[in-house]
Amino acid sequence: MIEVSHISKRYGVKEAVHDICFDVKDGEILGFLGPNAAGKTTTMRILTGYIPPTSGTARIDGLDILEQSLEARRRIGYLPENPPLYGEMTVEGYLHFVGRIKGIPVGDRAAKVEDVMKRCRLVNNSSEEEDYSRRLIKHLSKGYRQRVGLAQALIHDPKVLILDEPTVGLDPKQIIEVRDLIKSLAGTHTVVLSTHILPEVSMTCQRVVIIDRGKIVVEDTPENLTQQLRGGDRLIIEMSGALEPITAGIRSLPGVHAVSSKPLSSPQGYELTVEVGEDRSARNAVARVIMDLGGQLWSLRPASMSLEEIFLELTTSEEAVEGQAAGGQEKP
Repeated sequence: MIEVSHISKRYGVKEAVHDICFDVKDGEILGFLGPNAAGKTTTMRILTGYIPPTSGTARIDGLDILEQSLEARRRIGYLPENPPLYGEMTVEGYLHFVGRIKGIPVGDRAAKVEDVMKRCRLVNNSSEEEDYSRRLIKHLSKGYRQRVGLAQALIHDPKVLILDEPTVGLDPKQIIEVRDLIKSLAGTHTVVLSTHILPEVSMTCQRVVIIDRGKIVVEDTPENLTQQLRGGDRLIIEMSGALEPITAGIRSLPGVHAVSSKPLSSPQGYELTVEVGEDRSARNAVARVIMDLGGQLWSLRPASMSLEEIFLELTTSEEAVEGQAAGGQEKP
C-alpha cells in the first residue's frame, strides 16, 4: 500500500533524509520512531505530498506521490502534529467544511460527519459523555482538539492514515480510547503512526521502523527487536548473601554478559540484573552459583528489554548529535 524507494531530502547542504526505503502492507499499522531531527516529519510530509523529495520515489496504493499527486492524496488521511483547525467554527461545522473540501458528496456528508464524531467520541456514545458537536473549536481542551484533528483525517474513509503524535495532549483514558480506535483500523486502513510515546508502539503497531539522523537503523516487529538486539535474556534476581563473591561468580559463567546490583530494603537483600545469552541453561547455572556461595535465592524471573531501551541503544541522543555538530564534543 505504501512504497518508499530510495527517498532523500536535502535543504541546502543539510540532508534531512538519506536514501530510505521501506514498505507498509495493506491493512498494517507501522510505528515510525526516531529522536528529534531524525527525519520523521520530513518523511511524513513527503508521503503526504506536502513537500517533494530531492531524489527517490514514494507510492500510495500504486500511485506516484509526485506524478499522480491528487489521486494519491485522495487516498490519504493526515493528522499533523498541530491539527489544521479553525477556532471560530463549531466541531460539526468544521467537519462538514472538511468533508466538502475532500469531495464527499452532499448526500453522504451528514452521515459521514455523524459517524466520525461518534468514532472519535465527540458526540454522545453513552449517557456519561458530553456532546461537543456544536462547541466552538477554540473553546475545546487540547485533548478534544486532537480528537477533532483525528476526525478530519478519517472523515473521507481513506485507505492510508498518516498520524503524527495522535495522542499528544490526551489524558490516560483518552489515550486508551484513541489507541483502541487506531487498533480497530487495522485490516481496513493502512496506518503510519509517528510517536514519542514508546509504549504506544508496542501496544498498537505490528511493525516498527526506527530512523536516526535521516537513515533507517532498524525495521522489524517489536517482539523481534527485543530478541535480536539483546541476543538473549535479562534475569532479574532477588537474593541475600555475600554480594561481591556472588556477583564475581556469576560474571565468570559462560554466556553472562553483565551483572549489576542494587540493595533491597530487607537486610543483606539485593536485586541483581544479569544479562545472559540465548542458552537457557544459564539460568540454572546462575541459581547454583548463588546457593553454592551461601546465598538465599528469593526469586528469579526473565525480563525482556523494553522498547525504550531498544530505542536508546539504536539511536544517538540529542545531546550527542548537538555535540558532534559543535565540533565533536558532547554536552555535559
